[in-house]
Amino acid sequence: MRKIIFTLLISTFVVAGSSAQEKTFNRWSIEAAGGLHKPSRPFVDGYFAPNFGAWQGSLGVRYMMNEKFGLKLDFGYNDIQEDDNSLPFESQYYRTNLQGVVNLGNLFAFNDWTNTIGLLLHGGAGLGILQTDKKAVISDETDYMANFIVGITPQFRLSKSLAFTTDLTIIGNVNQDFTWDGNAYTVKRGFDGMLVNVSAGLTLYLGDKDVHADWYSEEAEIYSQLDSIENRLSKIETDLMDTDQDGVPDYLDREPNTISGVAVDSKGRAIDLNNNGIPDEMEPALDARYAKKGEGAQGGNASMTIKELIDNGYVNVYFRFNSDQPETYSLQAVNYLIVYMKENSSAKATLIGYADEIGNPAYNQQLSERRANKVKDLLVAAGIDGNRLTVKGGGEDTTVNKNSTGARQLVRRVTFKLN
Repeated sequence: MRKIIFTLLISTFVVAGSSAQEKTFNRWSIEAAGGLHKPSRPFVDGYFAPNFGAWQGSLGVRYMMNEKFGLKLDFGYNDIQEDDNSLPFESQYYRTNLQGVVNLGNLFAFNDWTNTIGLLLHGGAGLGILQTDKKAVISDETDYMANFIVGITPQFRLSKSLAFTTDLTIIGNVNQDFTWDGNAYTVKRGFDGMLVNVSAGLTLYLGDKDVHADWYSEEAEIYSQLDSIENRLSKIETDLMDTDQDGVPDYLDREPNTISGVAVDSKGRAIDLNNNGIPDEMEPALDARYAKKGEGAQGGNASMTIKELIDNGYVNVYFRFNSDQPETYSLQAVNYLIVYMKENSSAKATLIGYADEIGNPAYNQQLSERRANKVKDLLVAAGIDGNRLTVKGGGEDTTVNKNSTGARQLVRRVTFKLN
């Protein structure tokens, strides 16, 4: 047994020392356990302990130098009492041990088939102290001894920071001077005291990483890093998209729905130097000559022509798919209504918005209303009194073939009715 323990400790130090690469896992843990024990020898005739009687406990701290090897410092206590058919006695055994730890779960790649079951092997050496009760023959002495310890610990992962453990540990004492019952001195050389502990407990993992060394998988980390790189590349691709095609990528664009064709600044905002709410490049389209005094000299006929166009449904403002921003090319339709409304001060108009049949009808109803309100905003900005304008949402226009892209473009519109 001594050769096995020394080999375990040496392999722990050598392999752990050769692993200098920093890996992304937590290393520290606190372990608490308790359960039953069986002191097997030495006893005076007539004295013996029960087969796995109560009770014993331990508390330890463990540091993993890598995902396979670590060190543990722990303290243990055993309250050893007689069996039912034994002469009465009670002794206390205290120990402290420095142990090497081998993570058999990682060593044998348990993570290939589970991430909730682990297995640790531990072994080392330390100091033991035996104290007997006042009724014992040797009651005025404290027995100090060296001990060697080896054990195996199945683990059951409960969460990121907690694991349930069971444990089987064998402790061999060297130079144990008197029996467990404290009624005679020992004469056996070598391992003159033997003790078996069976425990259940909890391991608390410390640290801010996602995983402790007990459950670390280098292969899983590589896949995780690849996923992270793939996600970052995907984000870059998404960020570099230019949804509104204004020359500014989306991740820099402060106004990602700029009206098509208007000039923007370096942050993707439509240029509006006079701060009137209308992009400067749209204002020429709202040609002021239609609204200037004196240009109505052509007067009635021009107005009548505009009214006929409006009444016959030729004057429409068109929109992009799923947008309430007018297409620049169709803003001339707004000019027609401006001319008419300014030349006929008593006239009123109803603005009716429509959407195509793609999407949810309730959403399309709201979209049609937003489109009509957007055109109203343009008319008010051009000087038309808002009280002369009525806004309606016509919802979906179902009069065209919904499978035709061109037909759907024609129904994404705001049309006018003169009162």
